[in-house]
Amino acid sequence: MNRKPTILIVDDDDAHRMMLAKLLGGWGYDTTEANDGAVALEKVRQREFDLVLMDIRMLNVSGLEALERMKIMRPAVPIIMMTAYASVETAVNALKKGAYDYLTKPLDFDELKVVIERATEHSRLKRENENLKARLGETFDRQNLLGRSPAMVKLLDTIAQVAPTEATVLITGESGTGKEIIANAIHYNSPRRDAPFVKINCAAVTETLLESELFGHEKGAFTGAERRREGKFVQADGGSLFLDEVSEMSRAMQVKLLRVLQEREVVRVGGADVIKVDVRVIAASNKNLTEEIREGRFREDLFYRLNVVSLSVPPLRERREDIPILAQHFLKIFSERNKKIIRGFTGGAMEKMMAHGWPGNIRELMNAVERAVVLAGNDMLDAVDLALMAENRDRERESQSDASPRSFSLEDVEKRSIAETLNASRGNKSEAARRLGITRKTLRAKLKKYRIEP
Repeated sequence: MNRKPTILIVDDDDAHRMMLAKLLGGWGYDTTEANDGAVALEKVRQREFDLVLMDIRMLNVSGLEALERMKIMRPAVPIIMMTAYASVETAVNALKKGAYDYLTKPLDFDELKVVIERATEHSRLKRENENLKARLGETFDRQNLLGRSPAMVKLLDTIAQVAPTEATVLITGESGTGKEIIANAIHYNSPRRDAPFVKINCAAVTETLLESELFGHEKGAFTGAERRREGKFVQADGGSLFLDEVSEMSRAMQVKLLRVLQEREVVRVGGADVIKVDVRVIAASNKNLTEEIREGRFREDLFYRLNVVSLSVPPLRERREDIPILAQHFLKIFSERNKKIIRGFTGGAMEKMMAHGWPGNIRELMNAVERAVVLAGNDMLDAVDLALMAENRDRERESQSDASPRSFSLEDVEKRSIAETLNASRGNKSEAARRLGITRKTLRAKLKKYRIEP
C-alpha cells in the first residue's frame, strides 16, 4: 500500500493553520503543524516531508528565512509559500530562494489543491528517479533517460545488469528515443568507464570515408591522405565504441566490420600492419534488422555478432506515463538556461502532450518544451504555447484548404480562448482565470459579455 504524502503546515495564525490541517486531511494527506519558522526548521531537520506549506510573515523566524535554511537541509522538498501581503517583488524573491510556488491569502482552495497535487507528485517522482539512479550508479548523468513506466523500469534494470559485463550490445528503437543516452549509460557504468568512449554515426559518413574513419589510414593511401590517421577502433582501445545507425553500412563494409569483431584487430587503409584492439562495441539502429536481413540489406552473421544483448527502446507513445516526467525535466533545464521563472504546465498543456503521437519521440518533446519556454509570456505553459508536430499542422492545413478564407476579430479570438480555457479547466473559474492571467472578477464579466456558459 502506498503511504500518504506528509505535509508540514507552518503558520502563526492558529485558526488558519488548523483549518488547513483539517482541509488537507480530508484530501487524503497526513499533516504536521508548526506555529513558527524556528519550530518548522527543527521538524524538517528531524524528518523528511513530501511538502512544506508555509506562511511568509511570522514573528520569530520569517517564512523567507526558514525557506532558505530548509533548502540547505532538504534541497529536494517542495515548499509552497503563502501570504496575505502579495507583491511581485515578494513572489520573485520567494521563487529565487527556491520556493516551488507562491499563493496569496485568502487561499483559493481549488488552486491550492491543484498546486499541492502537482508538488507532491513532483516530490514522489524525484524520489523514484533517485532510486533508479542509484541502481545505475553515481557516475552516469542520466539526462533524459527518465521514466517510471514498466517498459522503462525493465530497460533500466537490463542496463544495470549488462553494463558491468563485456558483452556487445545492440540498441534498437525509433529515431529520437534516446539510444545514444543508453549507450552512455552502458559505458559509464562499466569497468571501462575511465577509458575512451568513441562515437560515430555510420549514416553521416560516406561509404568511401567510413572505412578510413573506423580503421584509420596510412599517409598517401588516397587523395588527401597527407598523414597517417588512427581510426575509431584504435582511438577507443581499452574503452567502448558506439556505432550509431549501423544498418546504414554497405554490405562490403559489414564484411570488414565482422572481421574486426571476430579477430579483434584492424589494418589501416593502405597499410599492412595488423593492430590488436581491445574495444567493447555498442551498436544502434532505428531499423528492423530482421527485416533488413530478409531483404538482403544486412548480413545475418554480423547481426548475431552485434546482437549478443539486445535492448529495445520503446517509443514515447507507448510509455505516455513518462511524458510528465520528461516534460518537467526539460522545463527545468530550459527555464534555467533562458533565465525564466516558469512554474509548470497547465492542465490543458499536459492533456495536449499526453494526447499527441510524438513521431519524433523524446527529441520532439524536448524541442517543443524548449520552444514553449523561449516564447512563453506567462509563468505557466498552456496548450497554446506548445507547437506540436506535422500531424496536427497537416490536419489544420487540410481543413483550411477546403474552406474559404476567414477573418477573425480580436473579440472572436478572445471569446474562443476563454471558452477553450474554461473547458480545459473543467468549468473551474479560479483555475481558468489563473491560466488566462486575469482576475475572477474580470473572467465573470467576460463570460457575461460573450454569453459563455461554464
